[in-house]
Amino acid sequence: MSQVSSQVSPRVSLEVPPQPSPHLSPQISRYHPLLVTLHWLLAVLIIAALALGALVMVKVPNTDPMKIETLRHHMTGGFLILVLMLVRLLVRARTSHPTAAPTGHWALDRLAWLSHRVFYGAVLGMAGSGLIMALQTGLLSIALTGEGALPADFWEFPIRTVHYLLSRLLMGLISLHVAGALYHTLILKDGLLRRMIFGRRVIAPAPSALALNQSLSRRSS
Repeated sequence: MSQVSSQVSPRVSLEVPPQPSPHLSPQISRYHPLLVTLHWLLAVLIIAALALGALVMVKVPNTDPMKIETLRHHMTGGFLILVLMLVRLLVRARTSHPTAAPTGHWALDRLAWLSHRVFYGAVLGMAGSGLIMALQTGLLSIALTGEGALPADFWEFPIRTVHYLLSRLLMGLISLHVAGALYHTLILKDGLLRRMIFGRRVIAPAPSALALNQSLSRRSS
C-alpha cells in the first residue's frame, strides 16, 4: 500500500492592498488674490464709514449745510461697501480657500464660524437700512440734486434705530475679529494671517503621502 504524500502549497493572496489616489489634492494655503484685495479694501471702507457716522456726522446738526456733504460721502461709501461685499461673497463661493483654522476648543471654533456669518449679514443690513432711510427721509434726492431740506431729526424714523443697532453690532464683531486674529498670531502662532496676504496659494501634497503612494504602487505591480 503506497502512501501518497500530499503537499500543501501556501495560499497566495490575490487581494491588492488599498491604495490612495495617485492624484492627491493640493493644499490651499491662501485665499484668492481678489478675495485678499476685497478683504482689506472692505476693512478700510467699513471702519471709515463707522468712524464717519459715529464720530463726525453725529456732531453736525441737520441744519448745517455741511451735514449734506458728509451724508453724501457716507452714502457713497455705503453703496460701495454693498457692491464690494456682494462681489466678495460671489468670489468666495466660486474659489477654493483654506480649511477652517482650529483654535483647539469647540466653542471658539463655533464662535468663529458664527461671527463670520453674522458679520456678512450685519454689513448687508447696514447698507440696506441706510438705503431705506435715505429713501424715507428724501436724503437720496437731496444728495443727488442738492435741493431740499433734511428732516429735523433722523431718529423720528424707526429705520434710524435699526441702522444704529447694526452699526454697534458691527463694531463688536470687528473687535471680536481682531481679537481672534491676535489670538491665532500671538498665542497659537499658527500663521493664520498669512492666509490673507498675497503669495503662493497652492502647495504640493506632503512628501510622506507621496512616498506611501509610490511604495504601494510598486507592491501592486
